[in-house]
Amino acid sequence: MGRKNRRRRPTLRALPKDGTSFYGTQETEGPRWSFGETYLFRRIGAAAARKFYLCPGCNQNIPPGVDHIVAWPKEYGGGADDRRHWHRGCWDRR
Repeated sequence: MGRKNRRRRPTLRALPKDGTSFYGTQETEGPRWSFGETYLFRRIGAAAARKFYLCPGCNQNIPPGVDHIVAWPKEYGGGADDRRHWHRGCWDRR
């Protein structure tokens, strides 16, 4: 009798475009200047931060290796053009 060791291929499904499927994504009210718009945000650890970014809260660089926050408006879907990288302190003061 033959053995059936074939692995089943998992069925792939499309992920939501608003980024809510990523582990650790949270929802919050945006900065004061956003007129009550809802934002999604995620914490980026120091090991995952590999590029320079400009923080919109203080207009200073976020160098590689510094943990920070990535935020985007919920209604726009979180495309690369809509995401903003914030220092954690600037995000908390917003």
